[in-house]
Amino acid sequence: MTLPTRKMGPFEVSAVSLGCMNLNHAYGGFPPEEEAVRLLNRALDLGVTMLDTAALYGDGENERLVGRAVMHRRSEFTLASKCVLGLFDGKRGLDGRPEAIAATLEGALRRLGTDHIDLYYLHRLDPKVPIEDSVGALVRAREAGKIGAIGISEMSAATLRRASAVHPIAAIQNEYSPAVRNVEIGVLDACRDLGTAMVAFSPVVRGLLAGAIRSADYAKGDIRGVMPRFVEPQLSENLKLVDAFDRIADEAGLAPAQLALGWVLAQDENVIALPGTTNIAHLEEDVATLAKLVPRDALDAVTALFPFNAMRGPRYAAFAQAQVDTEVLPGEELAA
Repeated sequence: MTLPTRKMGPFEVSAVSLGCMNLNHAYGGFPPEEEAVRLLNRALDLGVTMLDTAALYGDGENERLVGRAVMHRRSEFTLASKCVLGLFDGKRGLDGRPEAIAATLEGALRRLGTDHIDLYYLHRLDPKVPIEDSVGALVRAREAGKIGAIGISEMSAATLRRASAVHPIAAIQNEYSPAVRNVEIGVLDACRDLGTAMVAFSPVVRGLLAGAIRSADYAKGDIRGVMPRFVEPQLSENLKLVDAFDRIADEAGLAPAQLALGWVLAQDENVIALPGTTNIAHLEEDVATLAKLVPRDALDAVTALFPFNAMRGPRYAAFAQAQVDTEVLPGEELAA
């Protein structure tokens, strides 16, 4: 199948692509490997042409999974992975030093079973290392033929501009959804100026706008259990917004996830939606968004429903917020 595509540096990728993280990282309740393999191959069968992983996910196991599952179909997709954010001596941390980036890349190539990663991101900004030095390491990797294009993730418009002064940045990956609109402060404008794609992770708000969350009864290890918007007393208030969102989707003849994805894609032609899932039926529903007409009045109603800071609680807990460089909305850090 051929899906509508959007430009991402030297690549054209499906406007709805696939984040692989959920298959063995972050949310718990992971599927058996055979089911994960089926899902990844089904994504390619449906016409998805970008798969996104990272060294952090499952401490490298997500990259190994992608390598085992689909590398025999390498010509069918753009492969993206990430460095800098990882587990060091068992603890999550940042290491943006050029030598650390080079070592992580070599490990990623081994885990993926390839000699080339199409798009390689700096997963986070290491505040101890100038962004210019970290980007420089990726420039050298590109010159060596180990990567094809450079990306950055969870970074601000100012950092994107600094990075782009060293080398063109093909993509910046930040959270973007009807309910999380921080990129509208400056990142989207910077993307337009620089010709950088905005890859929107968590476009269905970690399942909140896909009918997946009705209580804070999460699996063991699920990161949503420590995210302020996904626990009480904030969650009950946020679910009132979700109920209103679901009514808009129903009136438009769409699944909630399809309305969320359609809204994200409608915001700018530079935006690529990157949902993740462990369920093939949900994957098919997400991809089917590209064949749906999302009514203009539904898009407008969603925008009105989620003004800045409509969600109760900050996006991240303090320890996680300290590891991101993205803009914070006015008052977000004070949201209760």
